Amino acid sequence: MSQIPKKILEEIEKLREEIEYHNYRYYILNDPVITDQEYDELMKRLIELEKKYPELVTPDSPTQRVGGKVAEGFKKVRHSIRMLSLDNTYSEEELKKFNERIKRTLEIEKVEYVVELKIDGFSVALRYKDGKFEQGITRGDGITGEDITENLKTVKSIPLRLRKKINVEVRGEVYMSKDEFNRINQERMKKGLPLFANPRNAAAGTMRQFDSSVVARRNLDSFIYYVIDPESHGLKTQSETLKFLKSIGFKVNPNYIVTNELGEIIDYWNYWIENRKKLAYNIDGLVIKVNKIEYQKLLGETAKSPRWAIAFKFPAEQVRTKITGVTVQVGRTGVLTPVAELEPVQLGGTTVKRASLHNFDYIKAKDIKIGDTVLIEKAGEIIPQVVKSIKELRTGKEKDIEVPTSCPVCGGKVGKLKEDEVAIRCLNPHCPAKLKRAVEIFVSREAMNIEGIGEKLIDQLIDKGIVKDIADIYYLTPFDLIPLERMGPKAADNILKAIEKSKRSPLHKLITALGIPFVGSKTAAVLAEHFKNLDRLAKASYEELMEIEGIGEEIAKSIVEYFLSDKTKEIISKLKKAGVNMSGEAKEEEEKSLKGLRFVVTGTLKNYTRSEIEELIRKKGGMVSNSVSKKTDYLILGENPGSKYQKALQLGTKVITEEEFEKMLKRR
Repeated sequence: MSQIPKKILEEIEKLREEIEYHNYRYYILNDPVITDQEYDELMKRLIELEKKYPELVTPDSPTQRVGGKVAEGFKKVRHSIRMLSLDNTYSEEELKKFNERIKRTLEIEKVEYVVELKIDGFSVALRYKDGKFEQGITRGDGITGEDITENLKTVKSIPLRLRKKINVEVRGEVYMSKDEFNRINQERMKKGLPLFANPRNAAAGTMRQFDSSVVARRNLDSFIYYVIDPESHGLKTQSETLKFLKSIGFKVNPNYIVTNELGEIIDYWNYWIENRKKLAYNIDGLVIKVNKIEYQKLLGETAKSPRWAIAFKFPAEQVRTKITGVTVQVGRTGVLTPVAELEPVQLGGTTVKRASLHNFDYIKAKDIKIGDTVLIEKAGEIIPQVVKSIKELRTGKEKDIEVPTSCPVCGGKVGKLKEDEVAIRCLNPHCPAKLKRAVEIFVSREAMNIEGIGEKLIDQLIDKGIVKDIADIYYLTPFDLIPLERMGPKAADNILKAIEKSKRSPLHKLITALGIPFVGSKTAAVLAEHFKNLDRLAKASYEELMEIEGIGEEIAKSIVEYFLSDKTKEIISKLKKAGVNMSGEAKEEEEKSLKGLRFVVTGTLKNYTRSEIEELIRKKGGMVSNSVSKKTDYLILGENPGSKYQKALQLGTKVITEEEFEKMLKRR
């Protein structure tokens, strides 16, 4: 440490303070005072210095928010004081009784309350020492929780350094916004993964991840509302506590009122029943707290709940109905989803006749049968789902819901791609139910890169019977395209030119485009390099495939089965007839300026998607890997990098920015 120049130590400390200040302005106050570019420059400089002096990296450095540490399990931690849950009520009458009990116990005429929104999230406790984030703990059983410090470090609204160098323990909620919830579920749907039921479950499931880089990618947020031992910080009321929390750097929900009028609380409750959908996050009620901390102490607590606070919950959006049957839907990725057919019922202002049963493991775990009376609710206030069966109302005539043994659309085999996967899928790559997704993959940038063919056009082409398999893309004519919605002669001509251009795509792009199960763009590149043409790959045996580095049993088996299919043979024949390149690289050979160099990419880039920069590297003769190793020549560093960055620092791998990569291309 003594060999490090003093000016470097001072610069690093100053950078950390500046970055934390700007994080506070952006994430807490929503009032940034510098541009994104200026912020990025500060972060880039700090990363640069920490890379040069890795011994100076500290747990509270802003660079440590990226995640990457993988825990083997969560350590048990005892809470400083019990982490209680709240009593709750749904009725105005019970709220009045709560108010009367408080007044009677305190022997006063009116009680001043703080009324806060009840965030539908995941409760946590946060400990700070000398203003630095030291430990984060789950609620657990209220007495003992689990240490999830590394996961909580990735939540950008949780400060790693407070604005005062104090020792303090606080509590609050970590939550997932509605937009983030929808984004993640859309990604999971595309990958054929089970969907999260609601943002609360998604936040809780995320916090239980052992790999903090997974948590970092899910953009969780927080609201903090409680200080342990508030008197030691000179606090006398809950309203003072909220202002104090904000002043030292925490994100505090701005929607609260201080009142001693019960009618005002009820009006506030009714207001949020009507307006909660305008919020970016879910709430399920209000929390009414006695404002004076002195009174809170006098009122005390029961074995489970504080006597000075109550949750005033919104009316439940759940209703009873009966399951009359079950339909199995096959999604674009082949996932078989059971859907309950219901006796029609009103829920959230709409008539509901069908509700999701998620998957067959869910049905088994919840013991749901045809003929059951069930509770249904809207997941994330959108999708109706079956919550539980009411077994007490069974008559003995109920029937088990059977797991399909074949695809209801094509009759093909069904099963799980991985043993630990919940989803059951149709395993036939040519299933008509999967055709739209197959065409989406085929025309995507990672595959044949046919510009102009988007989701809506694909829907029209397939729904009208113009495209019956992926090869039909190459037999489209102006007469097929021009009559379609939002399509004129010029747009049709541009699409046909893009289709013609794609015929010259390199072999690895064609292999990616075929949609062979388990074969993504990286595996496709390995196969193209090894076999040189599609015919050789199509004839490859299981044993030959297993000899290739990076090809495992599942991939080898999947490739062999794919090329044995008569439908596959028909598609390849049509592609050949259309003049699609079946061998080697693209006919327009690129300059191989990166030949022999191995790259890894981490974080979000400004000018490229991940697939775009990887494709560029391959075109220039370079290689792309998923993980950093001693063989890696360069790590390209984007914003919010993952664990690969830490690995690169450990191995001394050359780390370059996106701009440095582009300069490298120009020099070579």
